[in-house]
Amino acid sequence: MNPELHTDLGPIPTTPKTGREKFHADKTPVEGFTLQDFWAWSASDLVSNATRGRLAEFIVAKAIGIPTDGVRAEWEAYDLMSLDGKRIEVKSAAYVQSWHQEKLSSIIFSTAKTRYWDAKTNKMEKEAKRQADVYVFAMLAHKDKPTIDPLNVSQWKFYVVSTTQLDAYKRSDVSITLKSLQDLSGGAVDYFRLKNQIECALA
Repeated sequence: MNPELHTDLGPIPTTPKTGREKFHADKTPVEGFTLQDFWAWSASDLVSNATRGRLAEFIVAKAIGIPTDGVRAEWEAYDLMSLDGKRIEVKSAAYVQSWHQEKLSSIIFSTAKTRYWDAKTNKMEKEAKRQADVYVFAMLAHKDKPTIDPLNVSQWKFYVVSTTQLDAYKRSDVSITLKSLQDLSGGAVDYFRLKNQIECALA
């Protein structure tokens, strides 16, 4: 087939990788490094904003029993889909950052409305709104930098708010502070109570 001919420009299906996949030159393996090496190089800083956000999604998925043997949907309008078809948005924040800090970071979560973009059709809706049914605000609450460990679920706190609540709370159009979130959610829950809290918010 002529490589210049583009017969199918639809979305690329993604299958889970094991990490053992080798880099290659037209199917001839390039020895000395694998996909696992890339993962370790690119995603070992679990405190960084981008990686911490994906980790938070993974932790929430595990807490509520969403299968993670597939592949994270990078371009979906919401982060997770519950087993009964409810859409879940996960936002993360932390006091401690990877870089040098003069003080601990303030906790502010984005709650901005978005325009739905369909990756399958490359079409965007005109109306901006919140795309999920419930929001989980995942806070890496540990404040001691030398002992920060995002893999320790006991260092996380979760605030669960339904989209109906957010829409009715006019001060949260773009972002929400920790104090407002505490008032709106009724307080934080730990990893082991998160599933029940989400179910209550969706009920």
